[in-house]
Amino acid sequence: MKVLIACEYSGRVREAFRALGHDAWSCDIEQPAEDGSPHHLIADAIEVAYGDNWDLMVAHPPCTHLAVSGSRHFEAKRGDGRQQSAIDLFMAFAKIPIPRIAIENPVCIMSTQWREPDQVIQPWMFGHPEFKATCLWLKGLQPLLPTKILPRPKKGTEEWKAWNKVHLMAPGPDRWKNRSRTYEGIASAMAAQWADYSDLVTQMEAA
Repeated sequence: MKVLIACEYSGRVREAFRALGHDAWSCDIEQPAEDGSPHHLIADAIEVAYGDNWDLMVAHPPCTHLAVSGSRHFEAKRGDGRQQSAIDLFMAFAKIPIPRIAIENPVCIMSTQWREPDQVIQPWMFGHPEFKATCLWLKGLQPLLPTKILPRPKKGTEEWKAWNKVHLMAPGPDRWKNRSRTYEGIASAMAAQWADYSDLVTQMEAA
């Protein structure tokens, strides 16, 4: 199966699919592959998506101007066009004629600008002791099934604070990178569940 991981530089989702034998590629308009992989394109992800017969795309459009965590800056971003440009890019991914698409973003304005996500997942559903709500908008794919649900700590405890390290991360030049990486458990679930489901649908369509 040919898989495009759009706007990914870490390679975590790409490598999860490649580990299962799929022809998976990551793409980012300016960031090189963090893992040095040759299976990464520095190019416009929209152009790449239209440029080949992809079977599945997992897209991570930039969330800086969309996430509700930055709502205090929305007025300025609406005024100078940054937010509308981000909305347009998000919707450009949604309109690409690839049969199976997942678009990932944190809790953001696309729930009202477009539609509610099909699923909201957390790292602790996939074996990572952390809080980070992630929305998934799906086309031709089933919602992910949790693979390793961890018991959540009581609010206010030291363990609870540790689970919130993404939200409490100190400002810095690499903060956006560290907050944007897909967790390995989630990447593995995407590859295992969506590849199997995609193959099943393909067989049904061919019958």
